[in-house]
Amino acid sequence: MSLSLDKLRLLRKQAGDPKAVTPAAPEPPPAAPAPVAANDARQPPAERSVFAWVEQEIRHKATGAAAPVAAPTPLRRPEMGSLHRLLGLRTRAGGAPARASAQDRQLPGEEIAPGLFLIESLQPQPIPSQPLSLDFARREGEHVAPRDLLFFDTETTGLAGGTGTRAFMIGAADWHMCPQRGEGLRIRQLLMSTMAAEDAMLATFASWLQPSTVFCSYNGRSYDAPLLKARYRLARQRCPITALDHVDLLYPTRRRYRGTWENCKLSTIERQLLRVVREDDLPGSEAPGAWLSFLRGGDAVNLRRVADHNHQDVVTLALLLQRLVREEQRERETLALVGQ
Repeated sequence: MSLSLDKLRLLRKQAGDPKAVTPAAPEPPPAAPAPVAANDARQPPAERSVFAWVEQEIRHKATGAAAPVAAPTPLRRPEMGSLHRLLGLRTRAGGAPARASAQDRQLPGEEIAPGLFLIESLQPQPIPSQPLSLDFARREGEHVAPRDLLFFDTETTGLAGGTGTRAFMIGAADWHMCPQRGEGLRIRQLLMSTMAAEDAMLATFASWLQPSTVFCSYNGRSYDAPLLKARYRLARQRCPITALDHVDLLYPTRRRYRGTWENCKLSTIERQLLRVVREDDLPGSEAPGAWLSFLRGGDAVNLRRVADHNHQDVVTLALLLQRLVREEQRERETLALVGQ
């Protein structure tokens, strides 16, 4: 803390120092200070007042001298590759940074409600003209009208199930007569781009169902249907699934082809039995990560691949059902010929 001469004089006057009446004349600087011992260098002489000693210190204190400042540490030159990665940029061949695919947020289909997209297509094919027998599913004598069947599959936020798991995509296929394009297999998919779109997705899917609808799935009786039932209850919507019939193709497929191939996954069955080859397919196990990444601001590339995967799943279900019906019919005809 610095002390000026004016403040010092005021202090001396308040303390009753007689020298405080008139300002003291400036003393000439000493020619050469006498050497003193190290331990007595800054001690005031006994015969002088403390104020005189302080005034002497102020007069001889160096003014305007700044404390030495350490030289600033040179800044490290940033590594450009790290900056590009931090900003989500990638480097082109010429070296100029380009925006990464995180900016590709385009979702397929049409937004039919806030955050809910409908993807719809039609595969031209003849609709089966006769009711399809369910003998292959050990439902002797039962038949189903082809246009009552609804092949469905879900893509979910997790594979373990439970109330914390939700379906972010529902795919459904049915045989349909389109006035513009004719008859074929109609594929409709509902995709949520936000959590808040779940109520609209459940309500839309329920509107597709009729009292005569028969579900057809692959392990859907144990996984997809219970999951959707739970989501309807949590959304406080009437569950349209419980009252409807359900044909699960997993069990008759296992009975017929167990041991033929390494497993009875749907991807294995369609490759080995139906000769369906998928290109650039995203495994179903990666679907939850693709959707959650999109919610956190990532790109939509893998989410579009999830939609393609789901599309092929429901198409495969229609092919597999017809194959199982034909195989069962051929076996029964063969047994009938042998028994004659």
